[in-house]
Amino acid sequence: MEKFLKNNLDKLEILKIDEEVSAKYEVAKILRKHPEKIVILNNVTGYDIPVISGICNTREKIAMSLGCKVNEITHKIMEATENPKKVNNYYDLKGYTSEKADLSKIPILTHYKRDGGAYITAGVIFARDPETKVQNASIHRMLVLGKDKLTVRIVPRNLYTYFKKAEKLGMDLDISIAIGMDPSTLLSSTTSIPIDHDEMEVANAFKNGNLRLLNCEENDLKVPEADIIFEGKILSGERAKEGPFVDLTDTYDIVRDEPVISLSKMHLKDDAMYHAILPAGNEHKLLQGLPQEPRIFNAVKNTVPTVKNVVLTEGGCCWLHAAISIEKQTEGDGKNVIMAALAAHPSLKHAVVVDGDIDIFNPQDLEYAIATRVKGDDDIIIIPKARGSTLDPIALPDGTTTKVGVDATKILKKEEKFERVSFSE
Repeated sequence: MEKFLKNNLDKLEILKIDEEVSAKYEVAKILRKHPEKIVILNNVTGYDIPVISGICNTREKIAMSLGCKVNEITHKIMEATENPKKVNNYYDLKGYTSEKADLSKIPILTHYKRDGGAYITAGVIFARDPETKVQNASIHRMLVLGKDKLTVRIVPRNLYTYFKKAEKLGMDLDISIAIGMDPSTLLSSTTSIPIDHDEMEVANAFKNGNLRLLNCEENDLKVPEADIIFEGKILSGERAKEGPFVDLTDTYDIVRDEPVISLSKMHLKDDAMYHAILPAGNEHKLLQGLPQEPRIFNAVKNTVPTVKNVVLTEGGCCWLHAAISIEKQTEGDGKNVIMAALAAHPSLKHAVVVDGDIDIFNPQDLEYAIATRVKGDDDIIIIPKARGSTLDPIALPDGTTTKVGVDATKILKKEEKFERVSFSE
């Protein structure tokens, strides 16, 4: 993270706050006022470690970290996930102060008044499959239970699978937690890849083979350079209440019984900062949503090969709304793209398909396409009682909802009627 900040100081808008603020509510309130800035809070009451937030809260920052343009992010993710690079650079932990794990020394934020407590929101958990020994990295929210205890929300994906295998074998699952990583490495931990693949090989592809991994001291896990590293275990057979927590849609998720983490050791860089992701903020939305865009792109490409780009929009929480740009070849293309997109990302609720002259990263351009190229009875598809997202507050508890597709493409052979004069003269 430090290297990213130093290398891009001239391009980044960084707000430094030296006034004393509390980790309980006050920091989160400040972060809400600056949704697209990097904010560093140097004086958090009771802590020596500053809080940093916003390193991934715009597509521009993520593109900067990936070394590409904003409209190339989806293709960059696809390239890295399809062509991962084996990591060869391993180092021992140096430049860190190591001690017994003590969460009371870290300025972990309580964000909202109904929260279940203080939450780690930018922690990436590293673990190995107990059988295959393949390593996985994934970001999870973690509720503080005590100085060395957390409860973690895990859903049925890789880490969940590893943990259930460990429980079946009657053993705890060794883990490490890294907080404060380079944006591209953090992004790699959210990508959708097969369970027998390692996200750090995706990160290494992002870094053109130059990723450095550190050997942990109490387990065999390899983690990237980060400001704060914890070592510990997810305990077999132990559960604790997790929640409430504000999720992507800026609404509260429910309380559940979730696994418990016991921490043994922590390693702090001398100039460590604690990275906090604001729940329901842009950073939260982009990190969760961006890796789903390649999935939609590939599904659409199988249906309409002339797809140009896909975006899960920030206004749709980077989860519920997609805009898809295509080069239309037949009148049915728009409808086929809608069906492919809705199937590819089951949480998707509304999909809009547009022509290549519409900038899908510009909400006004999308609205223009809907305003000038949509005839409701011909161009809107409504699919009731479909599986959607449990995060959607209007859906049924199991996620059942109504999905809508909008074909906002020009009518073929009448393109001149839709020519945008101010763009062509």
